[in-house]
Amino acid sequence: MPRTLLTNGKFRTLDPSRPSASAVAIKDGLFEAVGSDSDILQLQDSDSQVIDLQKHTVIPGLNDSHLHVIRGGLHYNMELRWEGVPSLADALRMLKAQAQNTPPPQWVRVVGGWSEFQFAERRMPTLDEINAAAPDTPVFILHLYDRALLNGAALKAAGITRESPDPPGGVIYRDRRGNPSGMLIAEPSALILYSTLAKGPSLDFEDQINSSRHFQRELNRLGVTSAIDAGGGGQNYPEDYKVIEELHKRGEMTMRIAYNLFAQQPGSELDDFKRWTKMTKPGDGDAMLRVNGAGENLVWSAADFENFLQPRPRLVEDMDAELEQVTRLLVEHRWPFRLHATYDESIARFLDVFEKVDRDIPFDGLRFIIDHAETIRPHNIERIRALGGGIAIQHRMAFQGEYFVERYGATEAELTPPINEMLAAGLPVGAGTDATRVASFNPWVSLYWMSTGKTLGGLTLYPEDRRLEREKALYLYTKGSAWFSGEHQVKGAIVPGEYADLAVLSADYFSVPDEDIKAITSVLTIVDGKVVHGDGDFKQLAPPLPPASPDWSPVRTYSAFRESFTTAARPHACAGTGHAHHHPFCGSRASADPFWGPLGCSCFAF
Repeated sequence: MPRTLLTNGKFRTLDPSRPSASAVAIKDGLFEAVGSDSDILQLQDSDSQVIDLQKHTVIPGLNDSHLHVIRGGLHYNMELRWEGVPSLADALRMLKAQAQNTPPPQWVRVVGGWSEFQFAERRMPTLDEINAAAPDTPVFILHLYDRALLNGAALKAAGITRESPDPPGGVIYRDRRGNPSGMLIAEPSALILYSTLAKGPSLDFEDQINSSRHFQRELNRLGVTSAIDAGGGGQNYPEDYKVIEELHKRGEMTMRIAYNLFAQQPGSELDDFKRWTKMTKPGDGDAMLRVNGAGENLVWSAADFENFLQPRPRLVEDMDAELEQVTRLLVEHRWPFRLHATYDESIARFLDVFEKVDRDIPFDGLRFIIDHAETIRPHNIERIRALGGGIAIQHRMAFQGEYFVERYGATEAELTPPINEMLAAGLPVGAGTDATRVASFNPWVSLYWMSTGKTLGGLTLYPEDRRLEREKALYLYTKGSAWFSGEHQVKGAIVPGEYADLAVLSADYFSVPDEDIKAITSVLTIVDGKVVHGDGDFKQLAPPLPPASPDWSPVRTYSAFRESFTTAARPHACAGTGHAHHHPFCGSRASADPFWGPLGCSCFAF
């Protein structure tokens, strides 16, 4: 590869020995040299490409330590995204336009990445509004971990009728006549939401290839160059990895992915991992696509649902024995693993199992990850440290903080999650999003949350002494996350010999006002020494990307909507009716009284 020289930049290297620089040289996919413009230009030869960065801030490429990027790529081109949409009026305008553009039997899907508190109106759409915007095209709108809103056409397409029973852990909310209203409630299991979503049509193989390419390029636009894929329900190995493997084979991946294998069916988890440990092993692949280990689901009985609108779930008695069997198998085969764990009470039981296994088969440096850990407390942080594990945190509180405060109180929220205590204990900590079904995949929302202590809706969760300095937050999103795939020696900083992955930013992350952090993008993203995204003055450097397919894909029109967003707010739909509300957030507590409905406001009872 020809040498690439990047000059006239403001590099934040995250290298303690050289924290800043103005130029770098890249050769054969690695940083060759870091220094001043004059130092780097001495390496120029006749084949060198020189790019003037025009004083833009440059950071190491962002690395999401918990992202469902493979599954998300299969569906990205089918999804209407409400990330960053400032008003419900805009969101409904987008919904109406997409419904008119979506052919049968396809659905319009709004799946994650938004909160009603981001809207100027500070509310969710009503079912009447959804049906008015899309009277004939099925619409499925997923809200966090707690509910889905379906219009009449989607109820019909999903086969949900008056006779449909409530599934375990879920509720089909009904009107006074007993007919399904269009609202599905997780109490507390999200299975009712995800199983309904799975009833919609899928893309064909080539469209899934195209969709995955577009999703990766969107992540590149946000400065993401790596992710650790946490598996997911409906993502079986090896069947559901054919698209990403083909993309890798074609040389069309534009970010690095290390992936974990997720147990798919309750009761067969041990069989899954016995089969997978014979088929592959951690490290198989290369620096662009490789196996990382097991999880985030090891056994279904260990699922402590993260729905803060519901009380903390209690794990079943059989969990410990089931988790022990799988953990023993993984440790025997030296498979790193990760485990979804929201609550301190759950984590304590998981660690009991891990410590028992460790006494018989020492972990001895085997990497393991506790994912989420919102309410973990110091004793269990120390137990993780003693076993050699780490914690991957995500910005779920940026989306659910209002609900957490309502249920548990503002004082408890100040320690949710206790990032400072994790770092003080010397734990490896990586940052991420847990996108795409609930939270946004936008890393700048996560960096905003960590550094300002605020939710997406502006609620301050953390006092100043519990917020991270911006550079520390960035460290967790780069070098910190690299530990979770065992790559902390080769990526996460702008240092000679490490992977040449970087993002040239649209604004200076270190100095912009807090609220402007969320709007930062990358104007030039480089992965493995190659340009994968360019915008503005660097747009001509970007490699070509075919149009999103199929031709009705919301991806084709989202950028145009992004340019036309308004911030005009409308009042809550019930503002003129004199309705009272249960609580200041107008929308969280389920009620047995059908007048109030499950969202605490009578305008949601149909």
